[in-house]
Amino acid sequence: MMHELLENLRRRPHGPAELVADGLRAVGLVCIVIAGIGWGPMGAVSLAFVTGAMLLPRALAVRPGFDIAYCVIALMSVWSSVTDLYVTVKWWDLPMHFLMNGLAAAVCYILLERLGVVAKASTLPRPLLSTTIVTTAIGLSLAAFWEMFEWFGKTFLDETIYVGYRDTIGDIVAGGLGSLLAGLLMPVLVARPRRAESAGSSRAGATPHATTPPASPDP
Repeated sequence: MMHELLENLRRRPHGPAELVADGLRAVGLVCIVIAGIGWGPMGAVSLAFVTGAMLLPRALAVRPGFDIAYCVIALMSVWSSVTDLYVTVKWWDLPMHFLMNGLAAAVCYILLERLGVVAKASTLPRPLLSTTIVTTAIGLSLAAFWEMFEWFGKTFLDETIYVGYRDTIGDIVAGGLGSLLAGLLMPVLVARPRRAESAGSSRAGATPHATTPPASPDP
């Protein structure tokens, strides 16, 4: 599995959408320098962490549209933090938590499934229900972890970081709802591109053919 992830990182992009996604990752690298110059070491560290996380969709070979959405929202989210947009525009953190938390939960679910940590949805009697529950649980865990990180940052690193009870609960709820939506959309998100499936069939000596993701009947 690790070999496959590394191969996906090394391969050349195919098509305009994958070029756009890789371009966004290049933008992330440039942003590390910009944030370090304009907002200091903490800004650079934040951009470096997010830029590293933006490699996950490529390693997992998700659909290019999903990859692009993840990269765009990740950059918007981290820059909103670095520039204190969350402080000046009080409501802005809720849509960002909804979108970023949901996309991150989806990426984590796909990674865990590929690693064999969670069962493949197609092997379960209620695939969509199971996927939605697990993705939502992952998202809520990520949301809680992020709020703990914010508390740590405010307590030990930067007292200007805004942390409050209502803010924390609201962020977790928004993140949980975003993860719930991601779980419901998982059959679309995990569908591998036809090009990738055809390549896999060719390596196996089979005739390439387009397939669709397993049906996900809901109870």
